[in-house]
Amino acid sequence: MIRFLSLCALAPTAVFAQVPQVMTDFAPVHSLTAQVMGDLGAPDVLLPAGADPHDYAMRPSDAANLGAADLVFWTGPSLTPWLSDLLDTLAPNAAQVALLDLAGWDRLPVRDIQQFVLPAAEDDHGHDDHEDHEDEHDDHGHDDHADFDPHAWLDPAVAQVWLAAIADQLGTADPDNAATYAANADAAIARLTALDAELAAQLAPFAGLAYILPHDGYQYFEARYGLTAAGAIAGIDARTPGPAQVASLRDQMADSNIVCVFSDAEIGDRWATVVTEGTGAHTAQIDGVGAGLDGGPALYEALLRRLADDFAACLGGA
Repeated sequence: MIRFLSLCALAPTAVFAQVPQVMTDFAPVHSLTAQVMGDLGAPDVLLPAGADPHDYAMRPSDAANLGAADLVFWTGPSLTPWLSDLLDTLAPNAAQVALLDLAGWDRLPVRDIQQFVLPAAEDDHGHDDHEDHEDEHDDHGHDDHADFDPHAWLDPAVAQVWLAAIADQLGTADPDNAATYAANADAAIARLTALDAELAAQLAPFAGLAYILPHDGYQYFEARYGLTAAGAIAGIDARTPGPAQVASLRDQMADSNIVCVFSDAEIGDRWATVVTEGTGAHTAQIDGVGAGLDGGPALYEALLRRLADDFAACLGGA
């Protein structure tokens, strides 16, 4: 049981006479929090399942719910910088827990992953008609992140640390139910321990196989299960590539023995289809935020299971 972590990053918490009103930022954090709260209450969530946490336009109803919150569990400003000022403005009295700021887990640095970028198209005179498209795509604003990769929820070992912290904070705010929060967190941690072992066995045969990501947002999952991307599709423009461009990218793929090109909702799947046409590489769409899944306690485990299944199917040639 993970109970030793430092909670120095947690804001002071008032003691409430009843179960506190809890707000979370996006679906995976909402799922973890819901597991800890159990039958005592249901946390709210700002972003619906599948919404991009890097950028979101808040609705008036979201602002009202945030203003009513006693506790806010959110990933942190390195992933959702848009939420920082809103918390100070709309929920100044709520205790805030930025999960990425907690101690007790290993941060991964932002990696210098190779970008498999289609070269710029040439006009009829042989000149580039656009420049520096690699710089136009900032990978969801990751240049604004801290010096570590913030996509940490995709490692179930990190999620276990966060579950314990959520239970501790809820127990401090609501002492009458502290034992229940702790028991719920312990049960969730046990489930994740079993799931972690299951996914490790499922993905072990694919260690060392080369693949391309749509963008570099899956490093924690990869590191947990011994997978390593050869590169990421990023910085590509929406122009349909010509034969020379496709051939160039396919050459890069062949040199790296790429067996799978992944896509996701943000990048879309047409580039994966174009660059793998006529090659032996497979394609699959992956998701790291819960798109298409029912929100709630079961979402987090379903997210990891689906991600593992998609990696296994594409890398295994299914």
